Amino acid sequence: MTTARTARRAGLLLTALATAAAGLLAAPAAHAEGHRTTDWAGRAEASYQALQRDLYLGPAGHHLYRETTPQAPGGNPYSYLWEFREATQATVYLRNTPHNAGRYRKDVADRFAALPRYAATDPARPGYASYPSAPLGTGGDLFFDDNAVVGLSFLTQYRADGDRAMLAKARAAFTTDTRAWDDDAAKTCPGGMHWVETDANTIRAANVTGLFAQLSAGLYQITKEPTYLDWARKAYDWNRTCLQQSPGLYRNDRDDNGSVNTTLWTYNSGAMIGTATELYRATGRRAYLDQAVRDADGALAYWTADDRLYDQPAIFNSFLFQDLLLLDSQRHDPRYRQVLSDYADRLWEQNRDPASGLFRFQASNGGAPDPAQPVATLNQSAAVQLFSLLAWDPRDYDRTT
Repeated sequence: MTTARTARRAGLLLTALATAAAGLLAAPAAHAEGHRTTDWAGRAEASYQALQRDLYLGPAGHHLYRETTPQAPGGNPYSYLWEFREATQATVYLRNTPHNAGRYRKDVADRFAALPRYAATDPARPGYASYPSAPLGTGGDLFFDDNAVVGLSFLTQYRADGDRAMLAKARAAFTTDTRAWDDDAAKTCPGGMHWVETDANTIRAANVTGLFAQLSAGLYQITKEPTYLDWARKAYDWNRTCLQQSPGLYRNDRDDNGSVNTTLWTYNSGAMIGTATELYRATGRRAYLDQAVRDADGALAYWTADDRLYDQPAIFNSFLFQDLLLLDSQRHDPRYRQVLSDYADRLWEQNRDPASGLFRFQASNGGAPDPAQPVATLNQSAAVQLFSLLAWDPRDYDRTT
C-alpha cells in the first residue's frame, strides 16, 4: 500500500513530464471572453453532477470517492487523500458561487465529515495518511504536501463561514507539517521541507515548502501569531533561494546528494504567487506584492508559450489560477482571468465528453483527451474548481486559497 502510493505519484509526475515534452496539440485561437457570455456556474454544476454520479460513493461508501471510473482491476476501493481533497475543494468552491451557499451546504459538510477516514493512527505523528485507515484500508505514508493542501481547504472554508473549528484544523495541519522541515545545517542549501514522512525520503521539495508557506501566511493573517509569520517567511525564502529558476518558475526539488530536479510545474508557480500575496496581505509590505506580480508575469510568459499550460496536469493548473485570482484581488490584472477563461473553454470543448459530462486527459492528467484512459476524480474535480472560480464574484477572490 505505502510503496504503491509513492510509486503511483512519482509515476504520474514522470508521465506528465514526458507528455509535456511531446507537445500533444497546438492551442486553438484564444476565445476573447468579451465576445460571448459563458454560463460558468452552469458548467461547474454540470461537471460536479457528473463527478457525483460516476465517482462519488455516497453514504454506502462512507461519503468517499473512487479514484477512477472505470475502476482499475484489482484497484483500491477508495481514492487516495489527494483526490479526496481536490473533490472537497471543488465542492467548497462550487458552494461559494453566487446563490449556491444553501444548496451545497450539506455536500460541503459531508466532505469534511468524511476526511477523518484518512487520519493517521500513530498518536505520536498526527496528520492525514495517504489512504483510509482501518477498517476501510491500511493507511499509507503521510505526505506533507497533502497535509498542507488539506490545511488550505480548512482555511478556505473558514474564510467562507467563519467556522472556528475549521481554523483549529488548519492550525493542526500546520503543526503536522512543521515535522517536514529539514534542520540539518550540513546539507547544501540547508532547510526546506521533506515531501513524505519516511526515512527513505531524500528530497526537499518546492511543492510542500511553498504550500506550507502559503498556509502559514494565511494563518498569520487571521491570528497575527508571530510563529506563523516566521515559518511563512522561512519557507518562502528557502524556495526563492534554493529552487527558483527565474521569476515565477521553481525547480521541483533538491536531493540530499546535492542534485537538483529541474522539472517545472504550474502548481509550484502558483504556491509562490499565493504565498507572496498572503504575506503582503498579512504585513502590508509592498515588496511582497511586487514579488507576487513578478512571479505572475514570469509564470504567464512561460506557461502560455508552446502549449505548456494545456499539457500540464489540470489540477496543477487549478492551483496556479487560484493563486493568480488571489493576486488579482490585491492588484487587478485582466490577463489572469482571461488566460483562465481561455484554458477552461478549451477543456470544455476538447476534453469533455458531452454525453457523460466527464473529462478525459492523457495518463499525465493533462493534454489532449485519450479515450483509453479512465476518468479520474482528480481531473473532474479540477474542472469543477476552474469553472467555479470563473463563476465567482471577483470581489470574492480574496477568499481563494
